[in-house]
Amino acid sequence: MPPRSNPTARQVRLGTELKRLRERAGITAIEAARVVGVDAGKMSHIESGRAAVTEDRLRRLAEHLGVADAGLVDALVAMATERRRGWWEKYRELVHPLALDLAELEHHARGLRALQVIHIPGLLQCEGHARALFSNSMPDLSAQEVEAIVEFRMRRRRQIFDRDDPPRLDAVIHEAALRIRVGDRKLAREQLDLLLELSERPELSVRVVPFERDGFTETSFSMLYAEGPVQQLDAVQFDAVHGSIFVYDEKALSRYREVLDAAAGASLSRVESRDLIRRIAREL
Repeated sequence: MPPRSNPTARQVRLGTELKRLRERAGITAIEAARVVGVDAGKMSHIESGRAAVTEDRLRRLAEHLGVADAGLVDALVAMATERRRGWWEKYRELVHPLALDLAELEHHARGLRALQVIHIPGLLQCEGHARALFSNSMPDLSAQEVEAIVEFRMRRRRQIFDRDDPPRLDAVIHEAALRIRVGDRKLAREQLDLLLELSERPELSVRVVPFERDGFTETSFSMLYAEGPVQQLDAVQFDAVHGSIFVYDEKALSRYREVLDAAAGASLSRVESRDLIRRIAREL
């Protein structure tokens, strides 16, 4: 089969981890190719996510690299052999491919941690809020394109929270995000009411960093941290002007966990956070 022209972020993640394990073991790409029975070009495509790898070859490679973590190997095999198309594929021609990658990342996460400073986390936005946000921030989009993106965002939330066993979502939101209006007062109240409703769910923690809280400077940026089946397969997603950025580097992930912990430490309790959200809603 020819190499994939546009591998998904999950496929790239698999290749990135295989390359990291190979380099950690001090094995050349040529030797790794020989172990799995492919040429050097195919090995390069496997490590870039542009080519698939079978379970037998992956396990053979892991054994040769001395990977003793059975949980990690099983997780990599699951990534390599999954063939079922996700719900997001329906939107492939309607939204940016990076949005599909984000939905896939959320789908496979065993837990999610969100930090937002100036926006409500996407998974917690009401339909009107999302529509106003995209209409204002992307004026070149047609009404039809905006509706497709909004529908996709609402579908992402349903796919997370409507599961029988939904992943835990811990969201830390700065008070600024609660007060910045992307629409009128009625829409702002609707958004805060939804946030209060969702915050009652046992698998969802919403905590607010108030304006008066000191020591938040270092954590004044936004991200989504997705916990993989094993910590080595965690990932961080950032929003950028051109779309999402995904980070997999171990040292970076460790640093981002520290940032999230610091943000949680600067936030109010869940009960105090709901009280603050109610006060802001009453002020509208």
